[in-house]
Amino acid sequence: MTNDLKQLRDALLDLTGVLNRPQPDAALISLAGVELDRALFPLLMRVERRGPLGIGELAELCGRDYTTVSRQISKLEHMGLVARRLNASDARIREAVITKKGRLVTRALDGARRKLMADLLSNWSAHDIAELARQLRRFADDALGFVRSVKWAPARVVEARTTSRTHGRLRRHSGVRKHRN
Repeated sequence: MTNDLKQLRDALLDLTGVLNRPQPDAALISLAGVELDRALFPLLMRVERRGPLGIGELAELCGRDYTTVSRQISKLEHMGLVARRLNASDARIREAVITKKGRLVTRALDGARRKLMADLLSNWSAHDIAELARQLRRFADDALGFVRSVKWAPARVVEARTTSRTHGRLRRHSGVRKHRN
């Protein structure tokens, strides 16, 4: 791996770690002055940005399973932030759409995000910020295209027969369950 690719990988791992922590979302929600469960935040933002979205598509975008996203969208619907409707071209699909109240919440979150990003990038030039935005968007689009084009095989679980030698003990290794010897 070239040094540039190693630096990119390390930076992406660091950013993923930051983005997966609860503190940044909690700080954003607090600064926006809205009441919203942190787990619902990314769903609400994606519905507002890319909606209307079917639950399956939303689950894929968030990297969550369908039933979890469906349950969380129900919470957002109960709060009046999203509504569900039938898809115009396929009545089997129920879509989540942003409501007026939901748009008010996302606008407050956007304002808080602008403030946090302005503070974070205060020592960057306007040119550097524009270049980062352009290149990061390009990378994200390529990554999304890659994920959508790959046919992912489900993780294979191997169940070995229980024998008196192993006493049925199994261990997980690299996503595959194997006998412990």
